[in-house]
Amino acid sequence: MTQVTSTSGNRMLGYLPDYYETSRVMGSILQAQGAELDQLRVSLEETLAQFFVGSATWGLDAWEAELGIAPVPAKPDDQRRSVINAKLRGVGTVTVDLIQSVAEAYDRGAVEVTQQPGSYQFTVRFVDTLGTPPNLNDLQAAIEEIKPAHLQVIYKYKYFLLSQLHQTIKISEIQTRKMTDFAPFIPV
Repeated sequence: MTQVTSTSGNRMLGYLPDYYETSRVMGSILQAQGAELDQLRVSLEETLAQFFVGSATWGLDAWEAELGIAPVPAKPDDQRRSVINAKLRGVGTVTVDLIQSVAEAYDRGAVEVTQQPGSYQFTVRFVDTLGTPPNLNDLQAAIEEIKPAHLQVIYKYKYFLLSQLHQTIKISEIQTRKMTDFAPFIPV
């Protein structure tokens, strides 16, 4: 008998009478049909993954078109997903919680949003990101789109102080880091 290696072919063979186990013709048929069914299952699972932003790959274009986002295919998929998630979250009355939810949709997105109503502004402080976030321009565009026009937004970043460096990083390690990880002013 022809060896049936496909998962679906083996499953179909289990439904047949035992005398088909030695048939080369039936083995070839089950292998061919089973391989096609296996490929169909993979294609269906891949298509299903496109219905969820977190697992979409080639379906990101459709998500962007649906939400009116200008597609940038050269951008990494995780950053494209962040823009889509922010757009999906940015619906409703603008509150501190909504702005925080939109900001946290982005890579390394732990942020703290505080408002200063007397000066018509609010502050977005990056809590767990050292330096500037990788897709800051997308985050700023998303916040600009949802915030009320009369409010100003202030962004505060977290950096190392030179005085903190000697306590946490050796000189040899400093040379391997990007300069955007450090700044000579007080961290936020």
